Amino acid sequence: MLTMAESLLRILVIAAHPDDIEFGVAGSVARWRDEGAHVAYCIVTDGAAGSNDPAADPAELARTRQAEQRAAADIVGVREIYFLDYPDGTLQPTLELRRDLTRLIRQFRPDRVVIMDPTVVLVENFYINHPDHRAAGEAALYAVFPSAGTRLIFPELLAEGLEPHEVSELYLFMSPQPDLAVDITPYLERKIEALLCHRSQVGPKMTDMVRQWAADAGQKHGLAYAETFRVMQLKQPETAVGDAATLS
Repeated sequence: MLTMAESLLRILVIAAHPDDIEFGVAGSVARWRDEGAHVAYCIVTDGAAGSNDPAADPAELARTRQAEQRAAADIVGVREIYFLDYPDGTLQPTLELRRDLTRLIRQFRPDRVVIMDPTVVLVENFYINHPDHRAAGEAALYAVFPSAGTRLIFPELLAEGLEPHEVSELYLFMSPQPDLAVDITPYLERKIEALLCHRSQVGPKMTDMVRQWAADAGQKHGLAYAETFRVMQLKQPETAVGDAATLS
């Protein structure tokens, strides 16, 4: 049975594009929601560059991808989504973006923030990390610290009534240096169902690859399926939700 403190854990997941969360952390989100956490999503870009079809209408694609994200979030129990609508494909870690993310952190006041690891450039020998991923991760990192918790950074936020907030935990996904694995074995099918909501981007052929990624992550740590994170404890957390394996 969850304690009152556990059921009140607040988690904010920040990602660059619609579908990033489903690829990276939707299994963990499903677990955290089932265990009582309040989870919200922030999608930084509008997703309007996600097509090579010469006939694609960027504005219509942006609307489609927002609807797909809402459907995907619904499957894992997330109802609160913030769309910042920055242009897709050309994102930069600007002060404007950091201010917007700082504002959101001070509004939502999460215990845990989950971001894309901004240090990742090359993934093994098969993937160049999307620059939007790095830009969103970098801006979110510095929004968590120092901006969200420092009173005189972005004083205009004080004028909006937004007092500083210190985040307890930072989870980095897509990280080459994970030190925590979340067992998503009971949640893998929901993760895949959520991913397949992004019909404009992925199809059923993608599911075998996603299953294999989760299996590979789990096998290293005695789990059937897992998602892994690099975790920073920025202050002693008051709550904890979810079974996780600490990695050596």
